[in-house]
Amino acid sequence: MTTMRIDAFLADAAEAVQGKIYALGIGWNTIYAGTFPVQHPRLALGMTISVPYTQTNQNHTLTVHLESPDGDRMPIGEDRTADGSRPVTELSSSFNVGRPPLLPAGDEQLVSLAITINGLGFERPEIYSWVISIDGEPMKRLPMRVQQLPQPGPILH
Repeated sequence: MTTMRIDAFLADAAEAVQGKIYALGIGWNTIYAGTFPVQHPRLALGMTISVPYTQTNQNHTLTVHLESPDGDRMPIGEDRTADGSRPVTELSSSFNVGRPPLLPAGDEQLVSLAITINGLGFERPEIYSWVISIDGEPMKRLPMRVQQLPQPGPILH
């Protein structure tokens, strides 16, 4: 059986509109910081999911989380309630792509998505991984480095 495929990228901003992704600042995998801890103001995760013909007209669940090098899930937001707030370590959504009547048998459908994450915090420089899963199965790992900028040294005469 053919499985779904995911293509994903990091961007400064992205939005999915009518099956297309509009993005700014694509093509990076490193966040630079002068000091730690640091809070990155905003990033976007854009993705296209290729859904095989045999998996159309079915409900699927997409989940995204950020892992540390040790495999721990990182906070990627906050769930605010009347009782306070708690860290969110996973985002999830359901999707169901139809099978148009003129779609040739065996052809695939594309699903385009964009997720914006504000105020992502990092305690230290590391290589993290965005993990994208469908129906509980990890399908894509997108590495992201958080690196400290070199500190200027003393001026020597």
